[in-house]
Amino acid sequence: MFLADCHTHSVCSPDSEVPMVSMAGKAVEYGITSLTLTDHCDLLSLEGEPTPTYDWAPVRRERKAMLDAYGTKLDLPMGVELGMGFLYPEETREILSEPGLDFVIGSAHNLSPAAGGRDFYMLDYATLDDCYQALNNYFESMQTLAATPEFYDVVGHIIYPLRYMKGNYPEPPGIERYRDQIFEICRLAAEAGKGIEINTWKGQTLAEWIPVLKLFKEAGGEIVTVGSDAHAPGPVGRGIPEVYQIMQDCGFRYVALYHERKPKMIRLK
Repeated sequence: MFLADCHTHSVCSPDSEVPMVSMAGKAVEYGITSLTLTDHCDLLSLEGEPTPTYDWAPVRRERKAMLDAYGTKLDLPMGVELGMGFLYPEETREILSEPGLDFVIGSAHNLSPAAGGRDFYMLDYATLDDCYQALNNYFESMQTLAATPEFYDVVGHIIYPLRYMKGNYPEPPGIERYRDQIFEICRLAAEAGKGIEINTWKGQTLAEWIPVLKLFKEAGGEIVTVGSDAHAPGPVGRGIPEVYQIMQDCGFRYVALYHERKPKMIRLK
């Protein structure tokens, strides 16, 4: 079975300590066909300070070791997860000029600078109102991101902040009130020839993607990548076969894999 995990992280991300070679080794063990390491390049820090530079040297070193060990056993495109690239256009263009770059996930992990810029992971979601204030800000940023297609190949994990909203609320926070904004994000991506990412969050978010996939289909979208967001070897590929079935149920016949910033459409079976 063809399995492409297009969103994983290694020691080149601040929230992982795992060498790329270890991620690739586990992917081979699990029968993964293609593994893309998409280490974090966030242009705001966890606390919201500007960080509009990126050092590719560690990525190059890690990739060399990985390719030496597994380059003949596994497809290993070179990726990056770019956080809020629209904030610093000139710097972002420089970052994305790295030779050999195959794939760019466009993400928003932080509040807007005007709202303090803190990472959504750092916020207090004590009340349902806290949740919706964060989501209001998030979807505004995601719509801005989607309108800058030169800075991404796919829009990353559109439902991202929900993973942190685990309080004792009278009702679970959801995306229903953001339908129009999510549709607009999908439309902007689709009309620019870009895609969206289905992020299984290590197999923990699967059915949650059904309404997003339906909106992307309604907006004319066809390009969908799938990633586990694994930061350690164990969860590599987790949830991807199940998402492939969900995609088919939503009317998609292909999953995408990127090389040289161009999608290759693989038929789902």
